[in-house]
Amino acid sequence: MKNVTLRQLRAFSVAAKHLSFARAALELNLSAPAVSMQIKELEAEVGLPLFDREGRSVSLTTTGEYLLAHTQRMLTAFKDAQDMVARFRGLQGGSLSVGMVSTAEYFLPRLLALFRQEHPEVQISLKVGNREQLVKLMHANEVDLAVMGRPPKELATRAEPFALHPHVFVTATNHPLTRLDHVPVEAVAREGFIVREAGSGTRAALQEYFSEHHQDLRVAMEMNSNETIKQAVMAGMGVSLLSLHTIGLELRMGLIATPEVDGLPVMRRWHVVNNLAKMLSPPAEALRYFILEHGEAFLAREFG
Repeated sequence: MKNVTLRQLRAFSVAAKHLSFARAALELNLSAPAVSMQIKELEAEVGLPLFDREGRSVSLTTTGEYLLAHTQRMLTAFKDAQDMVARFRGLQGGSLSVGMVSTAEYFLPRLLALFRQEHPEVQISLKVGNREQLVKLMHANEVDLAVMGRPPKELATRAEPFALHPHVFVTATNHPLTRLDHVPVEAVAREGFIVREAGSGTRAALQEYFSEHHQDLRVAMEMNSNETIKQAVMAGMGVSLLSLHTIGLELRMGLIATPEVDGLPVMRRWHVVNNLAKMLSPPAEALRYFILEHGEAFLAREFG
Protein backbone atom coordinates (compact mmCIF):
# COMPACT_ATOMS: atom_id res chain seq x y z
CA MET A 1 0.00 0.00 0.00
CA LYS A 2 2.95 2.33 -0.60
CA ASN A 3 1.14 4.41 -3.21
CA VAL A 4 -2.13 5.02 -1.34
CA THR A 5 -3.12 8.71 -1.39
CA LEU A 6 -5.14 10.91 0.96
CA ARG A 7 -7.62 11.55 -1.85
CA GLN A 8 -8.27 7.82 -2.11
CA LEU A 9 -8.67 7.46 1.64
CA ARG A 10 -11.07 10.43 1.85
CA ALA A 11 -13.16 9.06 -1.01
CA PHE A 12 -13.25 5.63 0.66
CA SER A 13 -14.18 7.07 4.07
CA VAL A 14 -17.05 9.20 2.74
CA ALA A 15 -18.36 6.42 0.48
CA ALA A 16 -18.28 4.02 3.45
CA LYS A 17 -20.21 6.55 5.57
CA HIS A 18 -23.00 6.91 2.99
CA LEU A 19 -22.70 3.45 1.37
CA SER A 20 -23.25 5.36 -1.84
CA PHE A 21 -20.72 6.60 -4.38
CA ALA A 22 -23.19 9.21 -5.65
CA ARG A 23 -23.77 10.73 -2.20
CA ALA A 24 -20.03 10.62 -1.52
CA ALA A 25 -19.47 12.55 -4.76
CA LEU A 26 -21.91 15.27 -3.60
CA GLU A 27 -20.14 15.67 -0.27
CA LEU A 28 -16.69 15.74 -1.87
CA ASN A 29 -17.74 18.01 -4.76
CA LEU A 30 -16.59 15.38 -7.26
CA SER A 31 -18.30 13.40 -9.99
CA ALA A 32 -19.50 9.90 -9.16
CA PRO A 33 -17.08 8.36 -11.71
CA ALA A 34 -14.20 10.23 -10.05
CA VAL A 35 -15.13 8.76 -6.65
CA SER A 36 -15.48 5.31 -8.18
CA MET A 37 -12.05 5.65 -9.78
CA GLN A 38 -10.41 6.68 -6.50
CA ILE A 39 -11.87 3.64 -4.76
CA LYS A 40 -10.90 1.27 -7.58
CA GLU A 41 -7.31 2.55 -7.38
CA LEU A 42 -7.34 2.05 -3.60
CA GLU A 43 -8.67 -1.50 -4.01
CA ALA A 44 -5.88 -2.17 -6.51
CA GLU A 45 -3.32 -1.00 -3.95
CA VAL A 46 -4.90 -3.11 -1.20
CA GLY A 47 -5.24 -6.12 -3.46
CA LEU A 48 -8.72 -6.95 -2.12
CA PRO A 49 -12.23 -5.57 -2.72
CA LEU A 50 -13.40 -3.03 -0.14
CA PHE A 51 -17.05 -2.94 -1.22
CA ASP A 52 -19.55 -5.58 -2.28
CA ARG A 53 -21.45 -4.14 -5.24
CA GLU A 54 -24.95 -5.33 -6.13
CA GLY A 55 -26.58 -3.08 -8.68
CA ARG A 56 -26.68 0.43 -7.23
CA SER A 57 -26.28 -0.73 -3.62
CA VAL A 58 -22.88 -1.22 -2.00
CA SER A 59 -21.76 -2.59 1.36
CA LEU A 60 -18.39 -2.89 3.04
CA THR A 61 -16.48 -6.14 2.86
CA THR A 62 -14.72 -7.43 5.97
CA THR A 63 -11.48 -5.96 4.61
CA GLY A 64 -13.27 -2.68 4.03
CA GLU A 65 -14.55 -2.55 7.62
CA TYR A 66 -11.08 -3.07 9.06
CA LEU A 67 -9.49 -0.57 6.68
CA LEU A 68 -12.18 2.02 7.48
CA ALA A 69 -11.24 2.01 11.18
CA HIS A 70 -7.58 2.68 10.32
CA THR A 71 -8.54 5.24 7.66
CA GLN A 72 -10.63 7.29 10.07
CA ARG A 73 -7.75 7.42 12.54
CA MET A 74 -5.33 8.50 9.80
CA LEU A 75 -7.64 11.24 8.51
CA THR A 76 -8.24 12.53 12.03
CA ALA A 77 -4.50 12.59 12.70
CA PHE A 78 -3.90 14.46 9.42
CA LYS A 79 -6.60 17.04 10.28
CA ASP A 80 -4.98 17.54 13.71
CA ALA A 81 -1.62 18.05 11.99
CA GLN A 82 -3.17 20.64 9.66
CA ASP A 83 -4.70 22.45 12.64
CA MET A 84 -1.35 22.43 14.45
CA VAL A 85 0.45 23.91 11.43
CA ALA A 86 -2.27 26.54 11.05
CA ARG A 87 -1.89 27.46 14.72
CA PHE A 88 1.87 28.02 14.28
CA ARG A 89 1.34 30.01 11.09
CA GLY A 90 -1.38 32.13 12.71
CA LEU A 91 -3.74 31.86 9.75
CA GLN A 92 -6.83 34.06 9.82
CA GLY A 93 -8.64 31.89 7.29
CA GLY A 94 -9.26 28.18 7.35
CA SER A 95 -12.27 25.96 7.86
CA LEU A 96 -14.14 24.55 10.80
CA SER A 97 -17.09 22.28 11.43
CA VAL A 98 -19.73 23.33 13.96
CA GLY A 99 -22.35 21.03 15.42
CA MET A 100 -25.59 22.29 16.91
CA VAL A 101 -28.71 20.83 18.44
CA SER A 102 -31.78 21.56 16.34
CA THR A 103 -33.08 24.10 18.86
CA ALA A 104 -30.02 26.28 18.16
CA GLU A 105 -31.08 26.58 14.49
CA TYR A 106 -33.17 29.58 15.51
CA PHE A 107 -30.20 31.74 16.46
CA LEU A 108 -26.80 30.18 15.73
CA PRO A 109 -26.75 30.80 11.94
CA ARG A 110 -27.31 34.53 12.56
CA LEU A 111 -24.59 34.56 15.22
CA LEU A 112 -22.24 32.83 12.78
CA ALA A 113 -23.07 35.45 10.15
CA LEU A 114 -21.83 38.13 12.58
CA PHE A 115 -18.66 36.09 13.16
CA ARG A 116 -18.09 35.87 9.39
CA GLN A 117 -18.25 39.66 9.17
CA GLU A 118 -15.13 39.77 11.35
CA HIS A 119 -13.51 36.69 9.77
CA PRO A 120 -14.74 36.57 6.14
CA GLU A 121 -12.07 34.07 5.05
CA VAL A 122 -13.17 31.37 7.51
CA GLN A 123 -15.30 28.65 5.93
CA ILE A 124 -17.91 27.09 8.24
CA SER A 125 -19.85 23.86 7.82
CA LEU A 126 -22.85 23.17 10.06
CA LYS A 127 -24.09 19.80 11.28
CA VAL A 128 -27.46 19.53 13.02
CA GLY A 129 -28.72 16.77 15.31
CA ASN A 130 -30.17 16.10 18.71
CA ARG A 131 -27.96 15.98 21.77
CA GLU A 132 -27.23 12.25 21.43
CA GLN A 133 -26.22 12.64 17.78
CA LEU A 134 -23.97 15.59 18.59
CA VAL A 135 -22.14 13.58 21.25
CA LYS A 136 -21.42 10.91 18.64
CA LEU A 137 -20.09 13.54 16.23
CA MET A 138 -17.77 14.92 18.91
CA HIS A 139 -16.62 11.44 19.87
CA ALA A 140 -15.74 10.78 16.21
CA ASN A 141 -13.96 14.18 15.96
CA GLU A 142 -16.31 15.19 13.14
CA VAL A 143 -17.02 18.64 14.61
CA ASP A 144 -14.61 21.21 16.05
CA LEU A 145 -17.17 22.91 18.28
CA ALA A 146 -20.73 22.13 19.35
CA VAL A 147 -23.49 24.37 20.69
CA MET A 148 -25.86 22.51 22.97
CA GLY A 149 -27.79 22.69 26.21
CA ARG A 150 -26.61 19.76 28.33
CA PRO A 151 -22.88 19.02 27.97
CA PRO A 152 -22.00 15.34 27.58
CA LYS A 153 -20.93 13.39 30.65
CA GLU A 154 -19.82 10.37 28.61
CA LEU A 155 -17.00 12.27 26.89
CA ALA A 156 -14.10 14.40 28.18
CA THR A 157 -15.04 17.89 26.98
CA ARG A 158 -14.62 21.55 27.80
CA ALA A 159 -18.16 22.95 28.15
CA GLU A 160 -18.49 26.69 28.71
CA PRO A 161 -21.87 28.33 29.37
CA PHE A 162 -22.54 31.50 27.42
CA ALA A 163 -26.26 32.29 27.86
CA LEU A 164 -29.41 31.34 29.74
CA HIS A 165 -31.78 29.00 27.91
CA PRO A 166 -35.41 29.24 29.14
CA HIS A 167 -38.07 26.64 28.31
CA VAL A 168 -41.83 27.26 28.58
CA PHE A 169 -45.08 25.38 28.07
CA VAL A 170 -46.82 26.26 24.81
CA THR A 171 -50.48 25.85 23.87
CA ALA A 172 -52.90 26.97 21.18
CA THR A 173 -54.11 30.53 21.76
CA ASN A 174 -57.66 29.31 22.49
CA HIS A 175 -56.62 26.55 24.91
CA PRO A 176 -58.54 26.55 28.23
CA LEU A 177 -55.27 26.94 30.18
CA THR A 178 -54.75 30.37 28.62
CA ARG A 179 -57.84 31.67 30.44
CA LEU A 180 -56.19 31.05 33.82
CA ASP A 181 -53.99 33.68 35.46
CA HIS A 182 -52.02 30.94 37.17
CA VAL A 183 -51.86 27.25 36.17
CA PRO A 184 -50.99 24.64 38.84
CA VAL A 185 -48.72 21.79 37.84
CA GLU A 186 -51.51 19.29 38.49
CA ALA A 187 -53.67 20.95 35.84
CA VAL A 188 -51.03 20.90 33.12
CA ALA A 189 -50.14 17.29 34.02
CA ARG A 190 -53.61 16.25 32.86
CA GLU A 191 -52.81 17.41 29.33
CA GLY A 192 -51.50 15.23 26.53
CA PHE A 193 -47.98 16.33 25.61
CA ILE A 194 -46.34 16.47 22.21
CA VAL A 195 -42.71 15.60 22.94
CA ARG A 196 -39.37 15.50 21.17
CA GLU A 197 -37.69 12.18 20.44
CA ALA A 198 -35.60 10.26 22.99
CA GLY A 199 -32.07 11.68 23.08
CA SER A 200 -33.30 15.27 22.78
CA GLY A 201 -32.31 17.78 25.46
CA THR A 202 -35.80 19.33 25.33
CA ARG A 203 -37.35 15.92 26.02
CA ALA A 204 -35.00 15.44 28.98
CA ALA A 205 -35.89 18.87 30.40
CA LEU A 206 -39.61 18.03 30.24
CA GLN A 207 -39.12 14.68 31.96
CA GLU A 208 -37.01 16.29 34.68
CA TYR A 209 -39.68 18.96 35.27
CA PHE A 210 -42.43 16.39 35.83
CA SER A 211 -40.16 14.22 37.96
CA GLU A 212 -39.26 17.19 40.20
CA HIS A 213 -42.97 17.98 40.65
CA HIS A 214 -43.89 14.32 41.26
CA GLN A 215 -46.23 14.15 38.29
CA ASP A 216 -46.53 11.65 35.44
CA LEU A 217 -45.91 12.82 31.89
CA ARG A 218 -48.76 11.93 29.50
CA VAL A 219 -47.29 11.56 26.01
CA ALA A 220 -49.83 12.16 23.26
CA MET A 221 -47.35 11.96 20.37
CA GLU A 222 -43.64 12.16 19.63
CA MET A 223 -41.99 14.31 16.95
CA ASN A 224 -38.37 14.99 16.06
CA SER A 225 -38.86 18.56 14.85
CA ASN A 226 -39.54 21.76 16.80
CA GLU A 227 -41.33 23.20 13.76
CA THR A 228 -43.69 20.23 13.52
CA ILE A 229 -44.40 20.40 17.24
CA LYS A 230 -45.26 24.11 16.97
CA GLN A 231 -47.68 23.44 14.12
CA ALA A 232 -49.34 20.60 16.06
CA VAL A 233 -49.66 22.77 19.19
CA MET A 234 -51.16 25.68 17.23
CA ALA A 235 -53.64 23.21 15.69
CA GLY A 236 -54.81 22.20 19.16
CA MET A 237 -53.41 18.67 19.07
CA GLY A 238 -51.74 18.97 22.47
CA VAL A 239 -49.36 21.05 24.57
CA SER A 240 -45.60 20.97 24.71
CA LEU A 241 -42.45 22.28 26.38
CA LEU A 242 -40.26 24.26 23.99
CA SER A 243 -37.26 26.53 24.18
CA LEU A 244 -38.28 30.19 24.30
CA HIS A 245 -35.65 30.70 21.61
CA THR A 246 -37.70 28.65 19.12
CA ILE A 247 -41.01 30.54 19.35
CA GLY A 248 -40.03 34.21 18.97
CA LEU A 249 -41.87 34.66 15.65
CA GLU A 250 -45.02 32.86 16.82
CA LEU A 251 -45.19 34.96 20.00
CA ARG A 252 -44.76 38.22 18.10
CA MET A 253 -47.52 37.19 15.66
CA GLY A 254 -49.86 36.00 18.43
CA LEU A 255 -49.98 32.46 17.01
CA ILE A 256 -49.04 30.54 20.15
CA ALA A 257 -49.60 30.97 23.89
CA THR A 258 -47.36 30.43 26.93
CA PRO A 259 -49.55 30.01 30.03
CA GLU A 260 -48.10 30.87 33.45
CA VAL A 261 -47.34 27.53 35.12
CA ASP A 262 -45.67 26.77 38.46
CA GLY A 263 -41.93 26.25 38.16
CA LEU A 264 -41.59 27.91 34.75
CA PRO A 265 -39.58 28.83 32.87
CA VAL A 266 -37.40 25.75 33.12
CA MET A 267 -34.01 27.42 33.01
CA ARG A 268 -31.08 25.74 31.31
CA ARG A 269 -27.89 27.17 29.81
CA TRP A 270 -26.42 27.19 26.36
CA HIS A 271 -22.88 25.81 26.17
CA VAL A 272 -20.12 25.90 23.59
CA VAL A 273 -18.40 22.52 23.80
CA ASN A 274 -15.26 20.93 22.36
CA ASN A 275 -13.64 17.54 22.70
CA LEU A 276 -10.57 17.81 24.97
CA ALA A 277 -8.83 15.15 22.87
CA LYS A 278 -8.92 17.46 19.84
CA MET A 279 -6.66 20.50 19.52
CA LEU A 280 -8.66 23.51 18.37
CA SER A 281 -7.52 25.26 15.21
CA PRO A 282 -7.17 29.08 15.17
CA PRO A 283 -10.57 29.52 13.43
CA ALA A 284 -12.23 27.28 16.03
CA GLU A 285 -10.60 29.19 18.90
CA ALA A 286 -11.72 32.48 17.32
CA LEU A 287 -15.32 31.26 17.08
CA ARG A 288 -15.24 29.92 20.63
CA TYR A 289 -14.15 33.31 21.98
CA PHE A 290 -16.71 35.08 19.79
CA ILE A 291 -19.60 32.99 21.12
CA LEU A 292 -18.48 33.43 24.73
CA GLU A 293 -18.13 37.18 24.28
CA HIS A 294 -21.21 37.95 22.18
CA GLY A 295 -23.65 35.02 22.60
CA GLU A 296 -25.54 36.21 25.67
CA ALA A 297 -26.04 39.78 24.45
CA PHE A 298 -27.14 38.52 21.04
CA LEU A 299 -29.81 36.22 22.51
CA ALA A 300 -31.02 38.91 24.91
CA ARG A 301 -31.33 41.36 22.01
CA GLU A 302 -33.13 38.87 19.75
CA PHE A 303 -35.44 37.17 22.25
CA GLY A 304 -35.65 39.48 25.26
